[in-house]
Amino acid sequence: MLTPLAILFAIVGGAWGLVADRIAVRWPEHDDEELPGGRGVGWRTGVTVVIGAAGLGAVPVRFGEPLHIAIFGAYVVALTLLLATDLDQRLLPNEVTLPAIPIALVLVLAGLNPMVPPEALLATAAIALAVPLVLALIAIPFGVGAIGRGDLKLLVSVGLMAGGSRLIIGLIDGGLLAGVVILVLLVARRITLHSFIPYGPFLIIGAFWALLGPG
Repeated sequence: MLTPLAILFAIVGGAWGLVADRIAVRWPEHDDEELPGGRGVGWRTGVTVVIGAAGLGAVPVRFGEPLHIAIFGAYVVALTLLLATDLDQRLLPNEVTLPAIPIALVLVLAGLNPMVPPEALLATAAIALAVPLVLALIAIPFGVGAIGRGDLKLLVSVGLMAGGSRLIIGLIDGGLLAGVVILVLLVARRITLHSFIPYGPFLIIGAFWALLGPG
């Protein structure tokens, strides 16, 4: 149900999406190949604003307890920043992906994650580690860059936050979305079969669904 709190969170999430997009232009520090001073507002901005608004707005709908809303709201904020940096730089910074793993682990151990009870930690951790490992092995024949290390690190925290089964569902949903988008771009002749399409943004959208989707 769309509540005033959800609407407020959506507005804040959209505003954060805009800020995250502007952060991604300059952080992590890099040479912008498009413009020396960094790119302007564009389609990347729009995507980040929409996903940020939808993601943060869904948090108070999905969770009822204020503490849970705060925890998952903070994680959505981090994911939105990662979405912005990946869209702009094809990069998921270690400064965000790595701390998320021990924080997610502590939340489970402390019993503060309603999606993963402490007694399910071993099974969840095993899946959260196994899924990135399997993907890394599958990607080997496709060469360096087939899947980014940042993507693999992100999957670990998503698994610990959402649970093993939801991690797999989010991964599948992200892959399906990537297939649809790539097909549309191919038909529209915006890309070719030789174009490089980063998987990170689709992975992050799948993570949003894993965390905030019904079920």
